[in-house]
Amino acid sequence: MIGIVAKLKIQDGKQAEFEQVAKDLMASVKANEPGCLTYQLYRTRGSTTEYIFMEQYASQDALKAHGQTEYFKAAGPRLGAVLGGAPEIAYYDIVE
Repeated sequence: MIGIVAKLKIQDGKQAEFEQVAKDLMASVKANEPGCLTYQLYRTRGSTTEYIFMEQYASQDALKAHGQTEYFKAAGPRLGAVLGGAPEIAYYDIVE
């Protein structure tokens, strides 16, 4: 399994727009990607502009498929318009 934590800083005043795009994306992922085991947005406590996506994929193929979906590609420009900087993305391998 593969874990991902994507840290996102959002422009102040753009949080509602970001959250709507993220909620739509989460719904699409959860409805269409059985290889994506977790895809959840969290807001950092004490911050109004810092968020993380926590993701877990069953395999490298599932992760690759996620990035190739039309809804993920469509969300990219909408998310990019509200970001306050480049996302920080960290990849993890499961320890069993």
